[in-house]
Amino acid sequence: MNDVVSGVVDRRAVMRARYAVAAVFAVHGAVTGSFATRVPWVQDHASVSPGQLGLALAFPALGASLAMPLAGRIIHRFGARTALRGLLALWTLALVLPSQAPNLATLCLALFVFGAAAGMSDVAMNAQGVEVENRLNRSIMSGLHGMWSAGALLGSAGGTLAAHLDVDARLHHAAAAGVLTVVGFAACAWVLDLQPTEDEEPPPRFALPPRSALLIGAVGFCAMFAEGACLDWSAVYLEDRLEASAGLAAACTTGFTLTMALARFAGDKVIDRFGAVRTVRAGGFVAGFGGLLIVLAGHPAVAITGFALMGLGIAVVVPLCFAAAGRSGPNPSQAIAGVATITYTSGLVAPGATGGLAQATSLTVSFALVTVLAGALAALAGVLRAGDRNRPKVSRPAEAVRDMRP
Repeated sequence: MNDVVSGVVDRRAVMRARYAVAAVFAVHGAVTGSFATRVPWVQDHASVSPGQLGLALAFPALGASLAMPLAGRIIHRFGARTALRGLLALWTLALVLPSQAPNLATLCLALFVFGAAAGMSDVAMNAQGVEVENRLNRSIMSGLHGMWSAGALLGSAGGTLAAHLDVDARLHHAAAAGVLTVVGFAACAWVLDLQPTEDEEPPPRFALPPRSALLIGAVGFCAMFAEGACLDWSAVYLEDRLEASAGLAAACTTGFTLTMALARFAGDKVIDRFGAVRTVRAGGFVAGFGGLLIVLAGHPAVAITGFALMGLGIAVVVPLCFAAAGRSGPNPSQAIAGVATITYTSGLVAPGATGGLAQATSLTVSFALVTVLAGALAALAGVLRAGDRNRPKVSRPAEAVRDMRP
């Protein structure tokens, strides 16, 4: 009887942790959305040119890529709950930094810190999500990343309203940072309090991605490259190549984002039914077909359909890469940090590489490359088989959590 009660209590704790982690993902996304909508204000306040702004906006990805390998050490040192609480608070409070920058140098420094905080908290929350997913014995990572998208949309809505009302971004970001810090701090009270075992070696302070993460990271690289290229260049593609109106071009980008968010919310059921490998393989075919429509499009409607299919095909790939990394070796946090570093690097490279290739050839050639990378997901999907294989298999959920001790 005590075992049964213990199993029920443990399951309740894991379910609370699931909702708490979902809230953490939403808070993380809301910071991104809050910042993105006020970039024009930040540019004016810092008195930087478009070219200088482009340089400054590379610093968040640079800071994230350099700081993420440190996250595993922090989690090991302080425990999963405390580390997540501290790193998430660092991220939400870092929102105030960019709007304070008076010039290019301080803006670059602020965005470097901003990105470092984003990357480390990203690793901590994905590690927590993978652990909850393992204990529930069903996919939740796609839905968690859907919550990030929902948070980003919510933050963007607040930023749009603030910009419409001509609210000083310093005031807007200070208020948003305060609210999001409180919400994040409260949500972290319910996440799993995971502690390292006595014989567990601490990860190095800084390390290159482990070998187990490299191939998984390659899958994430392809998906993130396609996502970054579509987000930054889909509207330009419709305007320049297909002579679409500015409104229709903007609607295409919005539709791509919305398709990805909806696919992520629906993705967990598909993943549980078909597994990670078949889901990513099918997604690669869908994304590749969407890419072909984009490249061959002679009418905006065809290209918009192609971008929607691209978003549908790649939506769940990055969440599945994080999940597979968390089950790929003895140190989940380090593996997740490695995959995150590779995917963030892809996000940094994609817009510039797409634009550079377009300058040298054409946007059609650029999206032909994107199509090849998206289609490569079908061939690389087998890399995620280890994550499927290492997922715990049990017949009753209560038994799955009974022996899992934080």
